[in-house]
Amino acid sequence: MAEHQLSDYDAGLLTMSRELADYFEACLKLIDNPKLVSNWITGPLLGLLNAQDKSLDDSPISPAMLAELLGLIDDNTISNKIAKTVFEAMAVSGKAPGKIVAEKGLVQVTDAAALESVVQDVLSRSEKEVTAYRNGKTKLMGFFVGQVMRATKGKASPKIVNEILRKRLE
Repeated sequence: MAEHQLSDYDAGLLTMSRELADYFEACLKLIDNPKLVSNWITGPLLGLLNAQDKSLDDSPISPAMLAELLGLIDDNTISNKIAKTVFEAMAVSGKAPGKIVAEKGLVQVTDAAALESVVQDVLSRSEKEVTAYRNGKTKLMGFFVGQVMRATKGKASPKIVNEILRKRLE
């Protein structure tokens, strides 16, 4: 818990079995992000194994594959949402995450200039909502982000989209 700054709950889950702890440690040798690794092992990976009634030994996703996927999130190549799609494809096909991302064109758009134009287009089509936002309805930020994500088919970096929208709307 202290070494990886994990909660009691996360540490408890990861040490349920020796195999699970070893899987966690194997991932950590490849990507140094204990919380991200923990979240994906205790969430999507265990969920997949439970749904397929498989043990960790029979997992279609090796520690190296999971670490590669998490590396793509960590370096902003893909978003968490896209990663879930890639994870599902990995489980079915056994292909490496980088290959799936390349084949399906799932690379996250992080080019601020490209996103600026999409944001501008969304704002110009949403004059009523822009006025309402500027008059205090700040919950509309989610609407604007959603519109940009829809326009980019979910490929825009949510962080960059939020930054651009705040700058444009303030």
